[in-house]
Amino acid sequence: MPNSNAKFRCNHRGGQEAGRRELVSRSLQSAQHCLEDQDFGTAYAHYLLVLNLAPELKTSVKETFQFTLFKWAEELDSLARIQDLFNCYEQALELYPNDEVICNSMGEHLFRMGFRDEAAGYFHKAVKLNPDFADAKENFYRVANWLVERWHFIMLNDTKRNLTYLKAIENAVRSGCKSVLDIGTGTGILSMFAKKAGASFVYACELSKTMYELARDVVAANNMEREIKLLHLKSLDIEIPKHIPERVSLVVTETVDAGLFGEGIVESLIHAWEHLLLQPK
Repeated sequence: MPNSNAKFRCNHRGGQEAGRRELVSRSLQSAQHCLEDQDFGTAYAHYLLVLNLAPELKTSVKETFQFTLFKWAEELDSLARIQDLFNCYEQALELYPNDEVICNSMGEHLFRMGFRDEAAGYFHKAVKLNPDFADAKENFYRVANWLVERWHFIMLNDTKRNLTYLKAIENAVRSGCKSVLDIGTGTGILSMFAKKAGASFVYACELSKTMYELARDVVAANNMEREIKLLHLKSLDIEIPKHIPERVSLVVTETVDAGLFGEGIVESLIHAWEHLLLQPK
């Protein structure tokens, strides 16, 4: 009797495998016919089925899948079916999470729709995945020109100003401020000043996705990625201990310019004082 059960299970598994192979084969044929008829939506659905049933085919059908995805996305874009378009790219990136071509294409759609910060994130990921991907690099630099404010370059080249910040941070750290929060870190320069001054714990928050990614690159280039915790958050959204373990002893920021009276800056500083900064005894 045990042998009969084992034989039944073996036959059952064999039947399931044969059925899977048959369904995959038919779906591939149907996808090809749909492509010939320029029915890209149905072809895309068939490829999704194939890739979910037979992930071992990912490499062999990758280029055809990309072509189908891009053609279907163009149709969805022309029909203003934006959510469907995004859903397709999310599905594609679940199947190919490290595909720079799909990331770059997603970024291009986002950029055309006006989501420049989000687009920059996808372009940046594509360049990270393939530093030689010329289209992604061009796209990233183009969107960065829209997003990186000109005053960042002015400040970074203001030696006197930066040395003043450095000296002030060094004095604060030497006087006992060992945990630091950098609000609106930008390129991360103040966070790195704090770490070099000897701060034990340095946290930095940045709302802009583009500047957050840039800060990550700058911090990594200076071998401080393990010493500075970067948060893609508004300072108003930082919670203890969810994001940082406890109140900090020093808050630094470069947002004190004409933007001081703009949206959220004063509120951020008040929030930091009331909720994130150690209070004097």
